[in-house]
Amino acid sequence: MRKHLILKLQGPMQAWGRESFEGLRPSELFPGRSALLGLLGACLGFERTDADKQKALAGSVAFAVCVDRQGQKMTDYHTVKDAREDYRGLKSHDTIQTWREYWQDACYTVAVWNNEEPVISLDTIEQAVKRPVYTPVLGRRSCPLGRPLFETVLSAESALSALAQTGANQGVVYSEEETASSIPLRKRDVPIIHQPRQFATRTVFMSATKGAPHVPE
Repeated sequence: MRKHLILKLQGPMQAWGRESFEGLRPSELFPGRSALLGLLGACLGFERTDADKQKALAGSVAFAVCVDRQGQKMTDYHTVKDAREDYRGLKSHDTIQTWREYWQDACYTVAVWNNEEPVISLDTIEQAVKRPVYTPVLGRRSCPLGRPLFETVLSAESALSALAQTGANQGVVYSEEETASSIPLRKRDVPIIHQPRQFATRTVFMSATKGAPHVPE
């Protein structure tokens, strides 16, 4: 049996970034690895510039996310000054238009567990989630929590079993743990610690649990 920390991500708006440039900032269907590491890092009080602590956290945990409720997508309009120079040939001082996507009234259940020989224990993460150093948000600072992150801690043979114990077994699950019936997907959401805002790919395993709708990729 393995110990799992169960979190609930629920709020009026959420935004989980995916590959983008300045113009369109789309939101992923679920919080990816980079987003979840950032969420836990905020709770632990880790600075973005502290590469050693970021690396320790990344090597200590794995995730599975159940989409309890996808919600409705909305798009917000902004203008941005000092856009990156490689954005359609514009200079860094130009002002551009941008569109940012959010999920309204979405809800996710996240199972977190320790990898072998973790540097940061699940107990330490649990305490940080209960008493966060920095205020956690749901992807962007404009997306506050609708409830506390902490749900429960339980033991189970797998992440799917842990999620089922919480009742989160009616939605699509995206897990770092493979099962016999799961479908492998490639996601570019692994932060490269020593190269800020650069990401590597990983395999995430999608499972359509009982009652879950088909989710097009």
